Amino acid sequence: MAENTSADEPVAKKSRLKLFALLGFLILLAIGLAVAGAFWFMNGSLPGMGGDETAEEQAKEPEFLPSVYLDLEKPLLTTVQADGRQRYAQVHVSLEAESQAVLDAAQVHLPLLRSQLIQLMGSRSFDSLRAPEGRQELAQAMTDKVNELLANENAAAIRQVLFSNFVVQ
Repeated sequence: MAENTSADEPVAKKSRLKLFALLGFLILLAIGLAVAGAFWFMNGSLPGMGGDETAEEQAKEPEFLPSVYLDLEKPLLTTVQADGRQRYAQVHVSLEAESQAVLDAAQVHLPLLRSQLIQLMGSRSFDSLRAPEGRQELAQAMTDKVNELLANENAAAIRQVLFSNFVVQ
């Protein structure tokens, strides 16, 4: 009797193909692990793993500096025109700076600063002072004016002008 060997040949080819595929996968895995190990030992960490930062990266991060504030004791009070009527605007102002030296320079020139800020506030319309965007523009304009006056006196700039109370009527 003759045996049928044709059925065994495809099985042997399939198992040989699986063996070569498994062997290829294991070789690729070994190469990948070797590359990862090389990165690990050379840099101390793998790329993208968030390892230790270099000195250059640490130098790029800004250092946190707490703010210091100067509250103007008296509010700024001025009149503004609205539709032919005289209206009033009262603002309590604080100055924010990085160092006390900047605020000391502002304190020396406080009468000049108050005068300029009152004039600036009085030049705005009543409707613009009522709108949040108008208040933000006024705060930025006040910051620019204070920094301009401090620059004339060779002092450092403030960060911003803050309103602690804002009333228009």
